[in-house]
This record gives sequence, C-alpha cells and structure tokens, in this order.
Amino acid sequence: MASGNNSARNNTRKRNTTGTGQQTPRRNDKPHGSKKARRIAAKQAPKKPVSVRKEQPLPEVLEYRVGMNVQDLAKLLHRDATEIIKKLFLLGVVTNQNQSLDEDTIEVLAADYGIEAQQKAEEDVADIDRFFDDETIDEAALVPRAPVVTIMGHVDHGKTTLLDYLRKTNVTAGEAGGITQHIGAYQARLNDKLITFLDTPGHAAFTEMRARGANITDITILVVAADDGVQPQTIEAIDHAKAAGTPVIVAVNKIDKEGANPEQVMNQLMAYDLVPEEYGGDTIFVKISAKMGQNVDQLLEMILLEADVLELKADPTQPARGSVIEARLDKGRGPVSTVLVQQGTLRVGDPIVVGNTYGRVRTMTNEKGHDVEAATPATPVQITGLNEVPLAGDRFLVMADEKTARAAGEARAKRAREEVRNASSVVTLDTLFNTMAEKAMKTVPVIVKADVQGSVEALTGSLKKIEVDGVRVDVVHAAVGAINESDISLAEASSAIVLGFNVRPTPFAKSQANNDKIDMRFYSVIYDAIDDVTAAMKGQLEPVYEERVIGQIVVKELFKFSKVGTIAGASVEEGKITKDSKVRIVRNGTVLFDGELASLQRGKDAVNEVKFGYEFGFTVNKFNDIQPGDEVEAYIMEEVKPK
Repeated sequence: MASGNNSARNNTRKRNTTGTGQQTPRRNDKPHGSKKARRIAAKQAPKKPVSVRKEQPLPEVLEYRVGMNVQDLAKLLHRDATEIIKKLFLLGVVTNQNQSLDEDTIEVLAADYGIEAQQKAEEDVADIDRFFDDETIDEAALVPRAPVVTIMGHVDHGKTTLLDYLRKTNVTAGEAGGITQHIGAYQARLNDKLITFLDTPGHAAFTEMRARGANITDITILVVAADDGVQPQTIEAIDHAKAAGTPVIVAVNKIDKEGANPEQVMNQLMAYDLVPEEYGGDTIFVKISAKMGQNVDQLLEMILLEADVLELKADPTQPARGSVIEARLDKGRGPVSTVLVQQGTLRVGDPIVVGNTYGRVRTMTNEKGHDVEAATPATPVQITGLNEVPLAGDRFLVMADEKTARAAGEARAKRAREEVRNASSVVTLDTLFNTMAEKAMKTVPVIVKADVQGSVEALTGSLKKIEVDGVRVDVVHAAVGAINESDISLAEASSAIVLGFNVRPTPFAKSQANNDKIDMRFYSVIYDAIDDVTAAMKGQLEPVYEERVIGQIVVKELFKFSKVGTIAGASVEEGKITKDSKVRIVRNGTVLFDGELASLQRGKDAVNEVKFGYEFGFTVNKFNDIQPGDEVEAYIMEEVKPK
C-alpha cells in the first residue's frame, strides 16, 4: 500500500510541467553552474558605487540644557550617537544613549570637539505674562489701532441705549427689564476709523477684569442722565475709572427730556475732580440724546480725538495676545469665549493658551455673527475650541504649536490649584504690616461706606489727615449706603480694606467677601475707625529699637568645670538680669564683649531672672575670658512705638 502511494506522488511530479513541456522549477532549484563559476561571475560584474554620507559641520556653539542625553547631543552636533559614546568613554565617562548627562560632562565633550558650550536659559512655560510686557514690542512694527472704550454709569441712565444707537440693533428691548444681562463688544465707524465699545452689566465686571491684569480699556465713557444727575453708581463708576487710570469722557444723556439740566450735572461732577474744559479743566463733556442720536457723532469725534492724544498703537505681525471679555459653556459648541485682540493677529487654527486652559481656535466670528479668518488688534471676536471655560479678564497668547500650548495650559492650571490651597494674600488690618513688607506698599487703600453723606465726608476727611511717615491712606471709594457686591469687587482688585460706618453688607456682598477673604470692619464711633487704621499704618513702618540697661552685675569668682567650662559667680548690684537679656562685659572701662547669655542659674537650678542683691552663676555665648572684678551690663532692646 505504501509502495502504491509513492508511485502516485512520483507520477504527480512528472505531470507538474509547463505548457511548453518543460518542468516547472522548484523553489529551491539553484541557478546553473558551480559555486566557482558563480564567484567568478560576481567578481566580473560591474560594482555599484558606494554612497558616502557627507558629514555636516559642527555648530559654532553647542546650546544645551542640563539633562540632555547622548541622542539629544548627537542631533545638535550632527554626529552619530556611537561616536559620542566613544568620545565620552575616552574621556572617562561610561554612558548609554538614553542616560542624562550633567553640565560638566557636556562642556567637556564640547571642548573635545573644539567648540564652545552654552547652557540654554530654562523658560517657565506657564509664564505667559512676560509676553505682555511692553519691552517685547517692536516699535518699528507698530501701527495705529482702534481705541477700546468702556461705557459706565448709573442704572437706567442710557448706557445700552447709546450702544443700541451705535450698532443699530435693539438689544435693550430683548433684555429682562431693559437692564443689560451680559458683556458684549461692538465696533462703530466714523470717518473710516473704528472704535471698539465694551458694554458692561456693572462696574464689578470691569473691575474683575482689571484685577486679573486685563487693562484693556483705553477710554471710559461716563453716562449721566441730565434729568437725574449724579447717583451712587455714577460715583462708583468714577472711582473705578480712576482706579484703572483711564481718561474719562462724560456723556450727559437725555438732554431731550423735560426737566433736563446738563449744567447741574457738570457742577455736580466737579466735586469729583471732573472739571469741564470750558471751566478750565481737562475733562471732555458732550451733551447727547442717545435715544434720538443727537450729538452722538460729536461724542465719537471726541473719542477719536482723545485716542489721537493717547497715540494708541499695536503690532499686527507678532503672535496674537489679548484678553477674555466674557466666556460661557454652550451645549452644542462647548466653551465659547469673546476675546479682544490687543497685539498681533489671531487666526483660525492658532494654538492658544487662555488663562489656565488651552486649545486651538476652531471657529471665529465677529459681533454680527459672521465667520472671520483673522482678527487684528482692538478687534473683538468670539472663538471656540478651548479645553475649558476661561474667566473674564483672563489673558490669552498664541503659542508656537499645540503641544506647547497644552503644556503651558496644564502648568498654569496646576499652579492655580496650588495658589488656591495657599493662604489668601488679601490685605487685612491684621496682616497689613506683612503685606507692606512683601509688596512694598506705600499706601493703605480703603473703601468707606456710611449711613449718611456727612459721616462719609467726616470719615474720609479724618482718614486723609492721618500722618504717619512713609505711609498714607488712599480712599479708593466712598459712598452712602450698604456695602454691596461692587464694593467687594473693587476691594479685591485694589487690595483695599472696607470700612462700614453704621451700615452692614448685603447678603450677597457678605458671601462674596467671605469667599474672597476681604477684610470688612464695622464701626459706630468714628474715632475707633481712625484709631484702627492709624495703628495699622504705624505697624507698617520699619520697627525702631532702643537699648535699655536693666541691671549692673559684678563678677566675684570663677568656677571651672570640665564638661561645662567656666561659670562666673556674680551678684546683682543694681536692677536685675534676665535669661533673655543681652550682656556687655566691661573691664577697666573697656568693653571686651557684647553678646548673649548661654545660661543663668542659682545654685544648681536654672532661673529666668535674678533680682538686686542676689548671687548667681552665668555663662556667656562664645566668650570664656571672664575675670573676677569684671563688670557686666545687662540690657534689652525695646521697640520704640511711633507717636
């Protein structure tokens, strides 16, 4: 049976032929000819040219970072990693391709190659604030930009109505109760020049953005109704504008209404250092009717005139940076942020760091909802593509790539979490001295709220009269009424202390103050408030110490012990000596040593104090040459309280 199977397999091999009658070569069949013939043929065959890799020249300077490995250095030196390893071995350093090298090893390697080594400065990837420094701006690349204007004022004085006229849309009618419920940014055009307007729902948002370093406003428009005059929020707006250091243009609104008295408004505002130009001051006043559009063009002309004086410029060629105006979470699009470009040009697809988050600009739209591909300085746009929702006032920066943006965003988020865990740095009366030392403050910022205007004036006047060398009180804001959320926001931005006289905070203000750790003090007697602030200011001054001698001692004899050294036996001839007092050793009228006690005891017991007439033993730190008959002065250093 086996023989039959073998016969069948042999027949199958014979039938496995090509159509030409030739047998199909098997896979293992070798070419014809002996091994010797094949070797001869290989030698006679034309040889392929061998490609020689051209070695790149060494760099003039090896710029390295500590911790680089052989592979990293090989790329910088344009050499093979094995060559680097051999050189290091000959230099006495045994390493592999992935092992980190220290500074000395890298510099020795560079010297062996005959080139200079220079360590790269380590940059803090999370520190994007350094790019907002004016020193980073190329003056030659600056071009004029549109002014950024914030409109502020008392409720129902016509802030949004003015913007409504400027952008020709009816926003006010669509808002709850006619009160602005959001922050927006819009642009108006006059004589082919753009003006960017920020519409704020209250002064708190304006101040919160400034508290985060977003000083984006160039000019503040103070809207005051001609038929209502100066109101509490008008005063708040003035104080916020002054704290931000922005010039103020006053728009006296509603001049078309019955009972309007623009002259009275101008006279009222003079009490707050807003003196009209026609009265010899430097504040621009424009009488308008936002509803009718009367003199609105004149207001725009004054804004452009003020902008020309400010010489506002920006560089559109550098990577974009700016600030967040508002941000929210949209169910369909994710985090949506309205940003204002301050330098450079923002483009779709740019990798970006915003506050403590990051992302890539996925879409970008203007205030009309139209898609745009690029936004130049002073242009507000709405962007999507961020990882998380940022905060109003957070600053943004376009990075070189998405990897760098992610690293910076994550590092900033980690740092923010650590700062939250640390103690708050908000100034309080109790911590004022330490804060002064750390921040080199020269003023004590305070916010004053009282029950009546007379109390406000009396308290602010008394605070300003406090005289302490090197320190003064800065009344950031003073008004009548309860302490509200705007006061707390201003206190947070200004590191101010809130003083309430016969008033209490609103529930929301109290909650916000607790969250922000704002120091609020309440008084019913004006002199108590003055005394507290005065004491805090005096505590800020560098302490002055004065020497006071508390005892005179005479050394009687010496006791020497091998373990302790020399103990001086003495008696108190006048006053006393304490364990904490300093001592001055005097011999024949000459001071031999001035230092501290090492020990003070009576008999075998250590004591804290020895009074007049008693004998005792003592030793002195770092001095062992006491002789019988030496006189000892015991003294203390006392802080001199400011008068």
